[in-house]
Amino acid sequence: MEAPRTAAVRPGELAVPVIAAPMAGGASTPELVAAVNAAGGLGMLAAGYRSAGAMAEQIERTAGLTDRPFGVNLFVPAGPGDSRAVAAYRERLLPEADRRGVRLPVAIAPDRDDWDAKIAALLARPVPVPVVSYTFGLPSPEEARALRAAGTYQVGTVTTPEEARRAEAAGMDALCVQGPEAGGHRATHRVADRPGDVALLELLAAVGAVTALPLIAAGGLADGAGIAAALRAGAVAVQLGTALLRADESGASAAYRAALAELPGTVVTRAFTGRPARGLRNAFIERFGPYAPAAYPEVHHLTQPLRAAAAARADTSAMHLWAGTGHRAARGGPAAEIVRGLWEQARR
Repeated sequence: MEAPRTAAVRPGELAVPVIAAPMAGGASTPELVAAVNAAGGLGMLAAGYRSAGAMAEQIERTAGLTDRPFGVNLFVPAGPGDSRAVAAYRERLLPEADRRGVRLPVAIAPDRDDWDAKIAALLARPVPVPVVSYTFGLPSPEEARALRAAGTYQVGTVTTPEEARRAEAAGMDALCVQGPEAGGHRATHRVADRPGDVALLELLAAVGAVTALPLIAAGGLADGAGIAAALRAGAVAVQLGTALLRADESGASAAYRAALAELPGTVVTRAFTGRPARGLRNAFIERFGPYAPAAYPEVHHLTQPLRAAAAARADTSAMHLWAGTGHRAARGGPAAEIVRGLWEQARR
């Protein structure tokens, strides 16, 4: 039997208004979620790229590590991309695959990231997951109503005022406003959309002008001054991802952690997944970024063997190293201490 969830769920009611960003691909762990909870914030699991069964396993592990509320983030599936553009990109990548001794997939099956099974698994839990957030779009009205009836607080991730309007109409309880400074994928609701460049603080104001929903600020926040500025700009909480990548409880590899401190800058690219994402600039992005089609998750699956080979050799020239603009400020140590330290800075 799970322990009761005694702490506040709503972002504006957190003892420490800091949310751990859900970082798909292994960086977000149950241990990281529990550590951020212990500091008074809200930890979030990343269900993207996991099966419904693997998601459920992580939820159970997390429930055993913390008696406070936590959340799960889902990737909303998109329609199929342009198969001819993906095939052309594959041809361009073949010499790189040969050099690394890997085979690239020829046919990529449709992939909805196990969406339906994940929704069903969340609805079947005797104790609902307190918070569910969405990236790359929104659930159907029926899905949103069902999760709301189960007692789950829902957060839509938005990058424009227009997306914010749609999220409010879909019944979201709060919005995560993601600025262009954010590391990892931009949460645009359409794959082909060119992500905006309106800075986070301006974007908060623009979104706040069209909705009264609580706003969570995300994007490049890595120090107390940035957190304080976001809260002054109208956010009820901030979401930190890159700032926690070097924490003891993070699942980031040693090479990834080192690159955050060593590589100088970031860039937005479609090179690795077909969706625009901010990462540390490296040789792979320079060579292939200009040619990557707007096709997700097809490009993600296409480049997976290349990324795996690079990661196995700790070759940061070809790894996808998602990072926000504040990556040089990320530091190591227990995540709870990092969160408490940043909050103390913000309060001062």
